[in-house]
Amino acid sequence: MAEIKISKVLNNNVLIADHPSFGEVVVIGKGIGFNRKRDDLINSDSVEKFFVLKNEKEQQNYVKLLPFLENGLQEAIIASIEHIKKRTNATLNEHIHVGLTDHLMFAVNRLSQGMEVQNPFLVETKTLYSLEYDIASEIVEIIREKTNVNLPKGEIGFIALHIHSAITNKNLADVNSHSQLVTRLVNMIEEQLDIKIDKESVDYMRLVRHLRFAIERVNKEERVEEPEKIATLLKEEYPLCYNLSWKLIKVMQQALQKQVFDAEAVYLTMHLQRLQKKVK
Repeated sequence: MAEIKISKVLNNNVLIADHPSFGEVVVIGKGIGFNRKRDDLINSDSVEKFFVLKNEKEQQNYVKLLPFLENGLQEAIIASIEHIKKRTNATLNEHIHVGLTDHLMFAVNRLSQGMEVQNPFLVETKTLYSLEYDIASEIVEIIREKTNVNLPKGEIGFIALHIHSAITNKNLADVNSHSQLVTRLVNMIEEQLDIKIDKESVDYMRLVRHLRFAIERVNKEERVEEPEKIATLLKEEYPLCYNLSWKLIKVMQQALQKQVFDAEAVYLTMHLQRLQKKVK
């Protein structure tokens, strides 16, 4: 049965150890460092419920955050990441330890100074990543219970993006940019069709999810079949929606730097026409 040897105890929740398979690792877990000292051995099986940072860069970045992180908030974040893992039943990308810790540390600091960062993508994030949004809401409650810090609603959206990035193994910058792109496209639709979309409606949810999956198809360069007869009909019957769909596609192509296949215009036109009909 493998054992890891403690090299250094950083605080009650974090220690550095030598792992027989991974070499030097940072072991994170509530109370993992309590009453421990250098050269103590820990059964590796007992550490599985905690988090072992194997990536050297992530280790270094996490350790750099520790001097600026209060123990109470650190324990709350550890509990939050454990909660995310249980709720998603997923293997999380290691970067969430650095990314979420860094984000929450500065969010709490800003709040203590009376500063609040607005989240203009909150509604889209809630629609795009509903599970992650629900979990993020629970994380905000965990932090409130353990630190007495009431994070503003906008933080739920930011935390949800960190969760989505961790469970899908996607770069957080890409997740952010895609969320912003969807918001930009929705704004264009409202402006061009001269409508105000009910953000709580089923049609809005369908539209946003269609845009999300369209972006994913473009990134993966997946081609969808183009129904030519329907395309001709839509172009003739709904020229405003059809032309708008192409404007949206050009924005997507520019943002993603990849080709968007013509068939996307057909399916997008149908969403736009249904939306316009119901709103009008």
